[in-house]
Amino acid sequence: MKTIDKYFTRQLVGVFIMLLLILTGLAWMVQIMSMMKFLMNYGVKLSNFLGLTVMMVPFILSIIVPFVTFISILFVYNKMIGDNEIVVLASSGASPGKIARPALVLAGLLTLINLVLNLWVVPLSQAKFYDTQWNLRYGLAHLKLQEGAFTEMSHGLVVYVDKVSGHDLNQVMLSDMRKDKSQMTIFAQKGKLVTTMRGLSIIMTKGSLQAAGNGDIIGTFDKFDMDLSITERSENNSFRSRRISSGDLLQLVTQDLTQRQRKAVFTELCTRFLQPIMNFILAALCLTILLRSSLLRRRASFAPAFAVISMSATMAAFMSASNMLTSMTDLLMLAGAQFIVLGIIMVVLLKK
Repeated sequence: MKTIDKYFTRQLVGVFIMLLLILTGLAWMVQIMSMMKFLMNYGVKLSNFLGLTVMMVPFILSIIVPFVTFISILFVYNKMIGDNEIVVLASSGASPGKIARPALVLAGLLTLINLVLNLWVVPLSQAKFYDTQWNLRYGLAHLKLQEGAFTEMSHGLVVYVDKVSGHDLNQVMLSDMRKDKSQMTIFAQKGKLVTTMRGLSIIMTKGSLQAAGNGDIIGTFDKFDMDLSITERSENNSFRSRRISSGDLLQLVTQDLTQRQRKAVFTELCTRFLQPIMNFILAALCLTILLRSSLLRRRASFAPAFAVISMSATMAAFMSASNMLTSMTDLLMLAGAQFIVLGIIMVVLLKK
């Protein structure tokens, strides 16, 4: 039986890797296309842009792995049923449990990998993704000042710099016409670019300021801090449960949250802890339908379609339930329902 297990495993792993690469590549390309506007509008380097999109790959993998597992098992076992390999094994005395063992072992392994992805890798990559995206939009990485030239930072905000050395500037002229009632022109001997919670700022030293509004103001200063961005980091990086570490996410359960935030937290907890179990449930469901129907030759042709419909209904029920969670009790009840469903499927699968 070990030789047969190796044969099944080799077939399953080959199909799984091929499908995973294809679907991940397609999803990544869709992500690139959806973010193309970001590349064009903010003048981001292509290497930085591709690096940003790569950070979405762990999240993509965490979503598609259960589906790829299901499709791989469906393809391999249905092919073997069509070639009468499963029928021969069953006729020689192999039980459904023994025939399904390679697929169940693979599904169990992928469940653990998916759990690691959801609990640690995805939160880290998503936090890095949103921070990098914000810096490319509003931080120092986005800014390209040219020596001896006027640079329009945004509509109505123009900066002139005589010399640039990294983030240090010499002979700075800044014209801020963004607001009609508070227009100003600033001249400074030196300046330094820094990233703050408000985005990109320039700290200027030893200069003069001319402001026009309700009354003209002319004065000098030793140090002046000027915001070059009107977007708050806190506003741009609004409450995103995906970027929160699993430990911090569990602590949020006991804190005072809005109804929307509380729902987002429990949905994310469900995704991280319970969604990987769907790898095993879908695999067992597919095996049960295919192996049991293979004994009924007339109905075997309908097995793949029935398996796909059952998978769709199961995932739809899980996703609907996960979006309705509002308490830890709901989460535990959904976990219990998962194990009950899995138990029923396994009993039917392993029944001789």
